[in-house]
Amino acid sequence: MEREVMEFDVIVVGAGPSGLSTACKLKQLANEKGQELNVCVLEKGSEVGAHILSGAVFETKALDELFPNWLELGAPLTTKVTEDHIYLLNNEQSATKLPNFMTPKTMHNTGNYITSMANLCRWMAEQAESLGVEVFPGFTAANVHYNEDGSVGGVITGDMGLSESGEQKDSYMPGMLLTAKYTVFAEGCRGHLGKQLMQKFELNKDVSPQHYAIGFKEIWDIPAEQHQEGLVVHTAGWPLNDATGGSYLYHAENNQVFVGLIVDLNYSNPHLSPFDEFQRLKHHPVIAETLKDGKRVTYGARAIAKGGFNSLPKMTFPGGLIVGCDAGTLNFSKIKGNHTAMKSGLIAAETLFDILSAETSDIKDPVEYTEAFKNSWLYDELYRSRNFGAAIHKFGNFIGGAYNTLDQNFFGGKLPFNIGDSTPDHACLKLAADSVKISYPKPDGVLSFDKLSSVFLSNTNHEEDQPCHLVLKDPSIPITVNLPKYDEPAQRYCPAGVYEIIENDAGEKQLQINGQNCVHCKTCDIKDPNQNINWVVPEGTGGPNYPNM
Repeated sequence: MEREVMEFDVIVVGAGPSGLSTACKLKQLANEKGQELNVCVLEKGSEVGAHILSGAVFETKALDELFPNWLELGAPLTTKVTEDHIYLLNNEQSATKLPNFMTPKTMHNTGNYITSMANLCRWMAEQAESLGVEVFPGFTAANVHYNEDGSVGGVITGDMGLSESGEQKDSYMPGMLLTAKYTVFAEGCRGHLGKQLMQKFELNKDVSPQHYAIGFKEIWDIPAEQHQEGLVVHTAGWPLNDATGGSYLYHAENNQVFVGLIVDLNYSNPHLSPFDEFQRLKHHPVIAETLKDGKRVTYGARAIAKGGFNSLPKMTFPGGLIVGCDAGTLNFSKIKGNHTAMKSGLIAAETLFDILSAETSDIKDPVEYTEAFKNSWLYDELYRSRNFGAAIHKFGNFIGGAYNTLDQNFFGGKLPFNIGDSTPDHACLKLAADSVKISYPKPDGVLSFDKLSSVFLSNTNHEEDQPCHLVLKDPSIPITVNLPKYDEPAQRYCPAGVYEIIENDAGEKQLQINGQNCVHCKTCDIKDPNQNINWVVPEGTGGPNYPNM
């Protein structure tokens, strides 16, 4: 197929914290040296920030390096953390507030900011454009383009105007071929091209499997008398009796709070519904007292890569790198991945600039990145937290939490142990017949809600007449394998009501995929027990349109 071709020095896939940091730093370095460097950023969302979802309590360490004068430049960081509260929820009514010395110091947030990462990324995109970066929202990177020698040579953007059956409609436009000397993949957790590159170049063959969680977030407007700007609340325990994880409640500016639940995806009970666990969490007095008489204004969900240091792949390959949450740089001991993602992007930019400044024009594997990464504070931070998630997976919230408090507070994360975590999340499900069924209360429409009304608040939209972006490798597996063995868990682990078991006219059960509801969380790609669901990009601009998540 003939495609329009555009050439760049560096293409960055994804306008999140890591991708925008990469692009900004590259142009800063080039501008300082008076060099021409053509850098573009592709973003699949309708605008920068549309697909960004994060808690977020933000640590400015990497931003301080990238833009030391970020305050003068108007970065949307105005709400400093004033207090940290951590609770153990004993049951649906009671809780124990934990003193700081009983919690890992990595959970303390003095000096950090409560912010919307969607808005911070929008601001970073403005800085990137002022530096000369070309930012293209609404363009999906659908496929990797390979050079004849097998190295990565860029990406092909998604075709537009294909019908559900794959036929060309009147509005058809073929995707463009974007070529580059180097391509940086910064797609976020479980990036679909990152997953392909891991397999092609065997980037993760010598490390532990990546582990994931699903993170929920809602923004609420609450009465002023219940609002305490700068307060950060975290909880562990109830309602997650059959899983590990925890919740957060951040008091942001303008009488808004960010509330959410993180559920580790290594849970074993196929009857568990992460969405419904989140909804009933909000009825606990620790949360409900803040939300009462408030109004929910936004909802979203996103998978989180939390395997940490022991799951980090080789991040380089001929013609490019993988950075940020695409590689899994999140520090779960802090429940933070934004500053670490940004630092990985800064290191990538410095590495590529040095290579591109050299006289040789040969495209190579930028392995210099690996050494620079090992010499950075990012490597040290992730190493010190290497056992955090594995300890909780193996020993549970209570004993694992005690180990992590000891390791972080008294040994600085350097206890001489490596706790293994070798079972992939998708392989953890027990049979439905051997698992306790969970009966969830009906939503009350005040604190708790159903999936469809929640998806409505995410502003999710897809062109309906297009190929389904949730591809079943074997269409028979949901009914012949997953339904009898696991009661088809996709009905419950999806936070958006995408997967339903229905009966056709002949009375036979079948899986219905409501792809237009998809909020791009990637949980189905991760948790399906047979790894039968492959998430690929839909048409550009499709998906959620988060305002300030």
